[in-house]
Amino acid sequence: MIEFKNVTKVYPNGTVGLKNINVKIEDGEFIVIVGLSGAGKSTFLRCINRLHDITEGEIFIDGKSITAASGKELREFRRNIGMIFQNFNLVTRSTVLRNVLSGRVGYHSTIRTLFGAFPKEDLELAMKALDRVNIKEKAYSRADELSGGQQQRVSIARALAQEAKIILADEPVASLDPITTIQVMEDLKKINREFHITTVVNLHHIDLTRKYAEHILGFRAGELVFDGPIEAATDEVFAEIYGRPIGKDEMIGEGEDYE
Repeated sequence: MIEFKNVTKVYPNGTVGLKNINVKIEDGEFIVIVGLSGAGKSTFLRCINRLHDITEGEIFIDGKSITAASGKELREFRRNIGMIFQNFNLVTRSTVLRNVLSGRVGYHSTIRTLFGAFPKEDLELAMKALDRVNIKEKAYSRADELSGGQQQRVSIARALAQEAKIILADEPVASLDPITTIQVMEDLKKINREFHITTVVNLHHIDLTRKYAEHILGFRAGELVFDGPIEAATDEVFAEIYGRPIGKDEMIGEGEDYE
């Protein structure tokens, strides 16, 4: 379980990223975070794994404070948290397999990983992860030879190879076309169900949110303004989250694009 207790994040320039957030995310949930750009979605996500340090409050993972963790303890926390970025965050000149194996770095010494001396078990794990997202045949291709959707699948495979208990996905489909968007979202949902991995995804599009979310968190100007099941997220609720009626910019497209 992930729990935020009275969490506030203020950036050095005085911008309030999060304001007194109290929320619980249960094990195995598929959570979607929604809100306008600048609402606090990415800040919330990045505070979970301490990419951003909070100003006040405390964050707990499985009952232990990641806020207070440092050194080896913090590394162990992060080893269990996979991160998927909008821009894929791959080493584009390296092979797909090498990128996936980077998810194993937290399990080995710096010297061993520096020279790419991963054990056979790690190689097998990485290949299984690539197979799970249907790009095993690209294992020895350079990452920059892949399409955007394939690169994002490499990111997902990396989190799988990491054996993460939590996957955080920060706008993972923002730069993808509608069809590829659905393929990536289907991969994330399937992995969540099959491996019971707690998955927290930032999305902009409301129709995507309704299709995949079990539970949503709505942010507006750094405040959590909605926390509930997707069934309760009416058009009126989304209008409150966004501060205006739902527009075309909040929809990925008509049904034929992603059915």
